[in-house]
Amino acid sequence: MELGTLQLVLASTSPARLSVLRAAGIEPICFSPEVDERAAVEAREAELGRLLSAPEMVEYLGRVKAEDVVARHGHEIDGLVLGGDSAFLLDDAILGKPHLPEVALARAQDHRGRSGVLHSGHWLIDHRGGATQGAVGAVDTATVRLAADVTDAELSAYVGTGEPLELAGGFAIDGLAGAFIESIEGAPSCVIGLSLPALRRMVRSLGHEYPALWNRTA
Repeated sequence: MELGTLQLVLASTSPARLSVLRAAGIEPICFSPEVDERAAVEAREAELGRLLSAPEMVEYLGRVKAEDVVARHGHEIDGLVLGGDSAFLLDDAILGKPHLPEVALARAQDHRGRSGVLHSGHWLIDHRGGATQGAVGAVDTATVRLAADVTDAELSAYVGTGEPLELAGGFAIDGLAGAFIESIEGAPSCVIGLSLPALRRMVRSLGHEYPALWNRTA
């Protein structure tokens, strides 16, 4: 099979998702989706007449992001379009981006010595040749345990760097908090925000070979 023959378009400007793909040998084209996430979720829940579960929410948001990019940039796209979203749950409560230092610190202290669940949702659209030929969604889940012996001083220092403020759940395993994470059950890339095993399965379900995405090989 010929490598690098299938272009991946990332419907996201997330540095974390981009770094996951690059480390996996994939250099995507990136477009920023223009989606009001709260409004999209509320509209979907009104349509269904019930609240979305966390896995349903992240897959749906991945879908609307991918579909938005196809709607606005489809004429430029000849490949697969990937949208994604993530949600971190502790005690079944969804914890989004903390934004504020005091919120990030409180969440980290609550997470200390305990396990939380990270759901990573994906939607992949086959838009080769400028026309949508199929689409598939997937959700991957990982459990993340924060070490019990992390001190308040360490957590305060971490929050002070600003890194956790715009991260779902308030931490990143590929950043400064990596030393605080005791264990992960599931795909590490899922915790970062884009599950490579899920991406591989989706690519294959659309009739393509995953190595065709490799365009950064040595």
